[in-house]
Order: sequence, then C-alpha cells, then structure tokens
Amino acid sequence: MNDKKSVCIGFLGNAYNDTRVTNLYESLTSEAHQVKVLSFDWTTPGFKERTGDIDVFQLDKSASSIKYYLRFFRILYQRLKESSADIYFSADVYTLPLMAFFAKLRKKKLYYDCRELYPFLAGLRNKKYTQLVIKLTERLFIGRADAVIATGPMDAQFIQHYYKITNTLVLRNMPKLKPVEQKVNLREQLNIPNDAKILLYQGVIFEGRGIEKTIRALPELDSTYFVLLGTGTKIHAYKKLAEELDIADRVHFMGTIPQSELINYTSAADIGLTLIENISLSYYYALPNKMFEYIAAGIPLISSALPQMKGIVDDYKVGWVIDMETNCITEKLKSIINSDWNRDEMKERLKSASIELNWDTEFGKVKNLLFA
Repeated sequence: MNDKKSVCIGFLGNAYNDTRVTNLYESLTSEAHQVKVLSFDWTTPGFKERTGDIDVFQLDKSASSIKYYLRFFRILYQRLKESSADIYFSADVYTLPLMAFFAKLRKKKLYYDCRELYPFLAGLRNKKYTQLVIKLTERLFIGRADAVIATGPMDAQFIQHYYKITNTLVLRNMPKLKPVEQKVNLREQLNIPNDAKILLYQGVIFEGRGIEKTIRALPELDSTYFVLLGTGTKIHAYKKLAEELDIADRVHFMGTIPQSELINYTSAADIGLTLIENISLSYYYALPNKMFEYIAAGIPLISSALPQMKGIVDDYKVGWVIDMETNCITEKLKSIINSDWNRDEMKERLKSASIELNWDTEFGKVKNLLFA
C-alpha cells in the first residue's frame, strides 16, 4: 500500500462506540492513509461534540425524528462539501446517498459497507413505510459503489442476488487481537458470589437477541447471574421483567462500555450469549461481532442455531448451539451451565480461534483490493 489515500468515512452512530469503524480508522491510519470520520451521537446522556480526525456531532431524536434526520443530513452535507477525499466510505445505508453524491461529483471511489441487510432489519418489520424508503434508497445508490462490503459470505450472496450486483467483498466484523490488560472484577463490583456463573450479553439491547428468554430462564438457573453491556430501546422493559420475576438482583445492566475497555469486562464472564432469534432476514444471516469478541476475550459462547453463527461454533468448537425455535431454552441453558466441560481444552481452542478470527487477519485479506 505505497499509494497513500485520503479516506472519508461517514457513519450514523458514534464512531468511538463502534468496533468496525474504529478498527477501520486505526488500520488505515497505521498504513499512513489520511482518514476523516464523520459520525453522530444521540444516545449518550450529557454528550459533548468531539472534533478532530474523528468528528462526533450531537443529534436529538427525543422531540422529532424529522428534525433529527434533517440535522443529520445538513451536517453531513456541509462537512462533505467542505472536504475532499480519494475514497468515500459509507459505513451504513443512512450515509450512502450523500457519500454517493459527492463521490460521483468529484469522480472518486465509493465503498459501501453493507453491514446489515437494511431493508430486513428486525426493528423495522412492523414499519412498512420505513422499510420501503430504506429499500428504495439502497436500491438506488448501491449500484454506484465501486465495492460493496458484506459482513459474511451468506450476506454477500444474498446482496448479489437481491440487487443483481457482483462487486461484493466479505469483511467479517471482528475485534482486534489484543491481550486482556486489566480484567474487571465483576463479582466484586456487582456483588456476585465467587462460585456463581456469569452469563454475558454485549451489544444493542433490542428484541430478538435472546435477552428476554434468558431473563425468563434465570429463575430456574441456580447460582447464575446475567450481565448486559450496552443500551437500547428494550432496556426499560427488560429491567421491569427482571423485577416482576423477582430476580433484579441477578440481572445487571452496565450500560455502554468504551471499545478500548470492553475486553476487560468481557473476559470477566464465564459464558457469552449470542442467542439471536429468527425474526427477520437480517437476523437469520447474522454473524455478530460479539461472537468474535467473546472468543478474543477467552470465554466460550452459547449461540443460536442460525447458519453463519452455528458454522463458527461448530468449526472452531468454542461453545454450544441452541435452537431458539424450540420451547426448551431454559432446560438447554441449564444443561450447558451445569455440564462438566474441560475448561483447559476450551481455553486452548478459544486461543487458537482468536489467532485466526481477528480484525487484522480479516482486513489483511481485502485491504489491497480496496486501498492499494
């Protein structure tokens, strides 16, 4: 990569809280590319805007969604107008129209990171108008991208077929390989007994992530605690559910943890959960970052039996798989938690898997195709 580029990344989210964007930024800057990130935050209480190589602008969604999107487009348009780049990297469908416009206007390359099957997001399945707008937006602009990046091989195949394109690349959503610097003592911090098991969920707290089913199972899981890292629209409902089941003292919501510190929290748990439910096409094809973050942190995982996730667990033997469409979730969790699995062997398999399943290895497969 001798030819250094200027790259502009647009993302409707806080770049500092997004592993994929921060990893991309760090990988490109380490290769001496000049990188500018335009990102946004509307969920962090008391958030103050940040500027520099990574900009994070404040948005407010509490009053009006229309004003929220208008401010987002106005800021993004103005910043793109004032800057220039050799490569415009749209990190989601929301930034795609403006990134595509400026890339075409300036006759520069456009890369589209199709990190989700956006028209089929679980959270939009009851919002037909929003689904239609996103579908039409993506269909209109995806053909203008010089490369479309998917987070898994099945996603790439679906996108090629659905939009009749051939220029897809696979860049799975993985963390950087780094050691645990200072493991957080969750047991001490949350008053969890030393002999208890800690189940961990990290990520956005939405429906269809197995969170409700895990909370409902908890009364039957002796000496088991549930720790959640992240925030989202269902957090209050899940807190209320834990209270109704009289297990609020065993369900801990710790909020969003900065990416730089996340592995220190993750490594303190016993088992990580990726119990995605098959409630949308986007979820069916899921290959979430949290799977690889658990592996990197050295903890085994319990995954749903959806194809791309099951493939990782089966191939690397780093955990267990549960069919989320059965009515035996509680019994299956109980069986796994109480099973006598060899921790030393599991630790070795996790270590071996992490050497292959990390961002640097994954990015190395595509960087010369995109940024040479």
